[in-house]
Amino acid sequence: MSEPLTLDAFRADLAEFLHQQPDEVDLDENPLDAGLDSLRITTLAERWRSTGAEVSFIELAERASFGQWWQLLSERQAGAAHADV
Repeated sequence: MSEPLTLDAFRADLAEFLHQQPDEVDLDENPLDAGLDSLRITTLAERWRSTGAEVSFIELAERASFGQWWQLLSERQAGAAHADV
């Protein structure tokens, strides 16, 4: 497993797919309105699973903002960390 996902890394991952700078990523923005399609969302979910955040495409697609994605990822990482103890 790689390093845990941080908010900075999350923003950088999104920025890569949105062709923006990480500080330009608006966490209140809707991922689909921002231009992410199902293939990109699936790719991001796979990337984030490799950090220990067990999320699926469906779980991400059901959420209406990048901020909600971050909340889900944070919760899943915290749950994974507690399961390792």
